[in-house]
Amino acid sequence: MSEQPATVRVVIVDDHPLVRDGVRACLEASPHLRVVGEAGDAVAAEQLILAERPDLALVDIGMRGESGIDLIARLRRQEVPTRLVVLTMYDNPEYVAEAMRAGARGYVLKDAPSDEIFAAIDAVQAGGCYYSAGVDPVAGSGHPAGPLLTHREKEVLALIAEGLNNKRIASALGMSVRTVETHRLNIKRKVGIEGTAALLKYAFGREWAR
Repeated sequence: MSEQPATVRVVIVDDHPLVRDGVRACLEASPHLRVVGEAGDAVAAEQLILAERPDLALVDIGMRGESGIDLIARLRRQEVPTRLVVLTMYDNPEYVAEAMRAGARGYVLKDAPSDEIFAAIDAVQAGGCYYSAGVDPVAGSGHPAGPLLTHREKEVLALIAEGLNNKRIASALGMSVRTVETHRLNIKRKVGIEGTAALLKYAFGREWAR
């Protein structure tokens, strides 16, 4: 009689509820996987992981506020034993390398077959690493990824490109003017440019302007 695999306790970290619902449904189809929590941002995810101490967490990169890579790096610095696997739409090797340097043990693309999620979990739980098919883990191949802006920073940048001032951006996104100013400073710091004209050029170059 074969030994049954131990139950793997998993946390899902993604800022899109529909994505979390889909991943949960996928995981719960496997009898040895149990989703013990979900989080929509890095702060909530850190609190959840520290409280639940799951075996593994599936972490998106591009979230509101801090990125998933920031979260992974912080958890590793705290020596949290939870194994961390990136589940994202970004396939650029620069992001893959950054995630692995931060402490991720796996990197799976959201458009990959669901079998890859299971394969990644099995490989990482066995002490190995896993890269989604088509992902190049070697940094420097292909085109540079450029700075990783959060989803909210991209929204702010798109509205800057539309000519909105800080007050109108704050109203459109339901945040304070001070928060908009903070996002603008973070964007300038990440892309290394100054001035609205330069931000507009950057936005149109990245096709984030609407």
